[in-house]
Amino acid sequence: MKNTCFILLLMLAALPSVFAQSTISLYSGTIPNSIATDMQEKSITLENGGIRVSNVVQPTLQVFRPAKDKTTGTAIIICPGGGYARLSMDNEGSDVAKRLTEMGVTAFVLKYRLPNDQTQPDKTIAPLQDAQQAIRLVRQRAAEYGVNPARVGLMGFSAGGHLASTAGTHFSKPAADDATTTSVRPGFLVLLYPVISLSDSLMHAGSRTNLLGAKPSPDQIRLYSNDLQVTTQTPPAFLVHAADDKTVPVQNSLRFYEACLHHKVPAEMHLYPLGGHGFGMNNKTTKDNWTDRLQNWLDANGWLR
Repeated sequence: MKNTCFILLLMLAALPSVFAQSTISLYSGTIPNSIATDMQEKSITLENGGIRVSNVVQPTLQVFRPAKDKTTGTAIIICPGGGYARLSMDNEGSDVAKRLTEMGVTAFVLKYRLPNDQTQPDKTIAPLQDAQQAIRLVRQRAAEYGVNPARVGLMGFSAGGHLASTAGTHFSKPAADDATTTSVRPGFLVLLYPVISLSDSLMHAGSRTNLLGAKPSPDQIRLYSNDLQVTTQTPPAFLVHAADDKTVPVQNSLRFYEACLHHKVPAEMHLYPLGGHGFGMNNKTTKDNWTDRLQNWLDANGWLR
């Protein structure tokens, strides 16, 4: 019996680590655009084990690293969705990160500040500041994580897709002052059923209200309708959406894709006839898996080699 246990321990020790996880603070000092508060972060565990976080005061990055023999030097920062009211930290965060590590990608799940007038002088830029700081931080610590600074992409789901597409179209003037010259332009974008347009006809009302308030100006709506902000400098994009999405109309992805075509930005889009909204990694209406399509796209662009 003792010999059997010893052999089992040796076998377990020999197994490669699929990923190693840690959590790091996004800012080492004062958080920009913040008001001192006693507000406490809230975390709720759903019956199915899902985790929803709100009232984020201290933004962080969860780090998921692939096995050393699989690492490709590519990193993806994941922005979970939740209508700018909460963050779906598992099905649009850690679950996806684990899948990315299987591809050899170092994944970072961003717990970003949600717009809040009580804790931010300007709530419209707080999430973007955190996304840009996440890109800076990963690039500045690239050697530590075995990452190529030029291969840091941004992934977002739903409202997290709006944040990712904002970072991919609003990088020329960073939202916060920074003493370094580290670029905040993502290397590429991965957008899952993203909120793109904040126009009256295509918006997700909750996301727009939470970010811009109940009565945003036409200029604000245009500025944060990211299909209107695409330029030739926008990073390559990969999009996934379901045509029957009643929460965020599929036209959001279509508009962004068309804007990429117009500006000759490389883009690939996968549309499913069914699936609704918020399916995370698993669209149960199809045997196809969009993460396989993503892996093909990343490989075709040289990001997995």
